[in-house]
Amino acid sequence: MSKPSDGKSRTTGVDRRSLFLMGGSAVAAAAVVPLAGSEAAADESQAERVKARYKESDHVKNFYRVNRY
Repeated sequence: MSKPSDGKSRTTGVDRRSLFLMGGSAVAAAAVVPLAGSEAAADESQAERVKARYKESDHVKNFYRVNRY
């Protein structure tokens, strides 16, 4: 027969529950680290943000032709 456990005879190793708790804490900490950084600077000026970006080039025309837009 097996010995009855009294709850005090635990080993000092890491059990499954504490392993998952530590892993979840590590994931949460890793998710917070990028948020703690300073604000990112804009890579483009106001003039670049306003300029027209859409150009109907040959590959765009080919896409429209093939998909019958």
